[in-house]
Amino acid sequence: MSAATPSAANGRPIPVVLDVDTGVDDALALLLAVRHPALDVLAVSCAGGNVPLAQVVENTRRVLDLADAPPVPIAAGMHRPLVETPQDASYVHGRTGLGTLELPPSERPVEEVHAVELLRRTLLAAPEPVTVIALAPLTNVAVLLRMHPEVAPRIARIVMMGGAIGAGNATAAAEFNVWHDPEAAEIVLTSGVPVVMYGLEPFYTATVGADRIAELGRSADPVARAAGSLLAHLAGVTEDEDRVGSAGAAAIGDAGTVAAVIDPALLRLHRAPVRVALAEGPTRGCTVVDLRTGLGAGGAETKDAGSHVEVVTGLDGARCAGLFLAAIDPGAAVPAR
Repeated sequence: MSAATPSAANGRPIPVVLDVDTGVDDALALLLAVRHPALDVLAVSCAGGNVPLAQVVENTRRVLDLADAPPVPIAAGMHRPLVETPQDASYVHGRTGLGTLELPPSERPVEEVHAVELLRRTLLAAPEPVTVIALAPLTNVAVLLRMHPEVAPRIARIVMMGGAIGAGNATAAAEFNVWHDPEAAEIVLTSGVPVVMYGLEPFYTATVGADRIAELGRSADPVARAAGSLLAHLAGVTEDEDRVGSAGAAAIGDAGTVAAVIDPALLRLHRAPVRVALAEGPTRGCTVVDLRTGLGAGGAETKDAGSHVEVVTGLDGARCAGLFLAAIDPGAAVPAR
């Protein structure tokens, strides 16, 4: 990330809020965010996405209990996209959104205010700008920026899991989070707030091998054991050897976005304009990433140093997965792959 990226080098954790639609890899991301000392999680906002909103909230509460998280404020937000009809991803994440993992019911309280209001209050009350880690469709974040533009200076950057430079996963052209709410993504990407787009290319680069997943599943530590269950589910339903490098491996997915905030040196970034295709048809939800650096049609200069979006074009996947595993299973010293 750029030189202005917040870091824990000053001895203080990075203040963050997480916006989630807690399915399997959001759960992995929450476990990492809570367990890693480099982050100070100020709040968690929930949006409908991988599963319906009520299930997202319940999953989030249960995962935070599993991680023995402090009483972090949680709030329910937008239950559907701005325009689109909701279409969840339970076909990937399972009926409850957590694969086959079963967690006990939670007594953790949920804020009575809307998630957008929780985000507004948290950002304005923080003593320094806050990093927004956006792992869900961007509906909550887009509504926040439209309703409360005064919060923009209080956002250090938005680090979003969403979009793709190349092929999508929800459709041939579109990644799920952006495809689920293209209008919200367009609002955020063109808002002028600094954005890091952690798309499908890095998403599938940080992986855990089959043997390591099995070891996690046998761990005496409940968090490591749960992570093993979640990764095994992903290995069984979404991954293929061409994408993740070996049979039975799984990408850590959204957890890699959290790792990128913890250690920005994992990333190679390219500043570029990004727009979202909003027209109906097979390209709806596609992120159009302009990586050109020379002359375009008509001789126009295509380089845009003024873009507020930095696109992740490379990731040290082994180090990223290693950072995740060290936090999730600190008693083990086994390679990620």
